[in-house]
Order: sequence, then C-alpha cells, then structure tokens
Amino acid sequence: MDRKIKIYSALFLIIVGFILYADATKPKEISWFPSYAAKHKIPYGTYLLKTELATLFPETKITEINKSPYMVLKDSTLQGTYFFVDESINFGKEEFDEILTFVAKGNDVFLASNGANIDTLQLKTESFSTSNFDEKFEISLFNKHLTEKKYAFDKPTATIYFKELDTLNTVVLGKVSGLNAAGEIVAEGVNFIKHPFGKGNFYIHTFPLAFTNYNLLKDENATYVSSVLSYLDAEKPILWDAYYKAGNSKITSPLQYIFSSKNLKWAYCFALIGLVFFFLFKSKREQRFIPVRTPLKNQTVAFTRTIANMYYEKSAHKDIATHKINYFLDFIRTKLRIPTNVINTSFYEHLAARSANSLEEVTTLFDKIAKINQKNSLSKTELIELNTLIEEFKNPTSATKK
Repeated sequence: MDRKIKIYSALFLIIVGFILYADATKPKEISWFPSYAAKHKIPYGTYLLKTELATLFPETKITEINKSPYMVLKDSTLQGTYFFVDESINFGKEEFDEILTFVAKGNDVFLASNGANIDTLQLKTESFSTSNFDEKFEISLFNKHLTEKKYAFDKPTATIYFKELDTLNTVVLGKVSGLNAAGEIVAEGVNFIKHPFGKGNFYIHTFPLAFTNYNLLKDENATYVSSVLSYLDAEKPILWDAYYKAGNSKITSPLQYIFSSKNLKWAYCFALIGLVFFFLFKSKREQRFIPVRTPLKNQTVAFTRTIANMYYEKSAHKDIATHKINYFLDFIRTKLRIPTNVINTSFYEHLAARSANSLEEVTTLFDKIAKINQKNSLSKTELIELNTLIEEFKNPTSATKK
C-alpha cells in the first residue's frame, strides 16, 4: 500500500468517526407525533396513562389487547371495559356490531378519539370553526361532586364536539369551550358523554390528547383525566386496546427491524464501512481476468437473403408477389395513413394526393395487383413488372421512373 492511499484512508476514517460522534452526541429532537402507544414516552404517547391506570384501579385487572376487537370479541365469555384512545378509529361494520353485542351484555366501552365510526348510536360530531388565530380551548365536567374546574389544553390538533345526540338515551358529562384572545367564550359544545346501550354503556370523549403524556404532566390536567376515568366501573376488568394506535409499530422489512434498534443500526453502519474498506484494498491487490468475447454478428440481412433465394429457386413467384402486395398495403396504412379495407375510386384519389403520384399511375398499379390476385401462378416477368411498379410508386421522383 503506497503512502497516498494510507493518507486518504486515514482522512476517511477521521471524517467517518467525526460524523458518527456528532450524530451520537447531538440532542435528540422531540417527536410530537400523536402515537397514543403505551410504550412511547414521547409527548403524545400514553405511557403515563397506562402506568397510572394501575394506580387509579388497584383492584382491577388490566389486560393489553393486541388484536382487533372483531377477533377478540369472538370470545363471548369476555367481560370488562374495553378502553380505546387514539387519534381516529375506523371500526368496520361487522367489528362494531361485535362491540355493540359486547356492550349490550352489560360491559362498557371507553372511547377517546377525534373520530370513529359510531353512526349506529345516532351520534354526529363536528369540529369547531372560528376565525381566531390565537384561540384557546378549555374542557370541564358537569359533575360538581368531581370537579367543576376548567382545564386548558394547548397544541390541539382538532377540537371536536357532538353536533347531534340521542337526547333520550345520552347523558352529557362534559363540554369544551373555545376562547378568544380576551378569554371570552366564542364556541361551546359537548365533548364527553355516557350512552347506555343494552345492559352496558359507551363513554365517549372527543379530545384524546387530554390522555397523553404531555397533557397529563401539564398543570393540573391529571386531575381532569382521573375525574373522567372515575366514571368507569372499578369492578370490571379493563381491556386496554393496543391494536388501534397511530404509533403501533409493525415490522415490514428486515431493514426496518435493524434501524428500530440503536445498537443494531450502528452495527449495520460499521459493517457497511468494513465492506467498503475490504473491497477497496482487495481490488488494489487482485483483479479478475476479463475474457475477450467477440460480439454476435447481425445476421438479419443474410437470413433475409436466404429466405428470398429459397422462394426464387422454387420459382414461387406467386408467393413472393403476395408478400410484396401485403407489405405494400401495410406501407400505405402505416406511412400514408390511408385505410386499405375499401379500394375504390375515392381510395385512388386520396392515395394519389398523399403519394405525389398521378391518378393514372395509381390506377395502373392497383389494376396490376387485382390481376395478380386472380391468378394461381405467376411468371418471372410479371413479378418483375409488379416490383417495378411498386418501387416507382414509392419513389415518384426517381430517375428510373418512366
């Protein structure tokens, strides 16, 4: 290895080492992705909520469900409170029918989401629409035995309220208020309800961000969340949904699995760097012999001549004439853009105009073609005459034309 390669290699290693060190020591950016996953400690994960459920319900069994409700609720013996919290949840019709059956048996469903397919319950939601750029939102409960305090939440992605309710069956539990810069209420609506169904109940909340890590640690918002959860029956097991989560990670490729782990990612990078060095220095020492291969010859012309000679030697003048006529008609269709399905006086006139031939020349050529088509055999002289007429048609300005 010469001195120049050593210097370049050393510089390359120093640069790579500096990049790796800078990447490893730089401050990690905060992710504001609304994952709602219990394993995530990012602002909009639900790690704290899942942890604190055990504190709020010390005597209640909490089970994490990683399958769709449609699959889980096939077990008719399952009982408890199915707990959903996510940005939006798209239940299928058959799946929501299973949930309705589950609730009708005396179980409960807690659903915190900006949107879900719950039209069967005759509930309609809508988003607040105001003209204030610096608007703020407060939410509160109606139960004076719990708390009547209003709690402020910032960074909302959407503020949803119930536009239509089944007033005969629905119990209003909380509301959301939109405020302007002066603190005046400019919009207000119901955002937390209890909806009895059969022997059980739906508890539906339209502001899922209230249950995330960020908002549980902000001010006294944890008190609001605990008050909301106090409506749940502590004697019923809690079925924590881990399936409907925006941040539910699904490994779809080997590389995704490698980069999901910091240690595996660095090991992968160092392996790639090692391979680069291996090929770099290996190629300087050895080079495989590259054999010289003669390129294949273009035998198209020779093949064409061979076929033509076979026809000629057999005196198959009629077959040759038929092929030439077919190729000539294809020439008219593709090059001159004139259909050949109907050959009449109008066709002759169009062909003469397009090809710079006279009408008389065109008529003579096609009269010749018509006569040949009617014959079963053809002489060499007639074949030559046909070929001459076709070539003169294609080259009307040729010096060989009469």
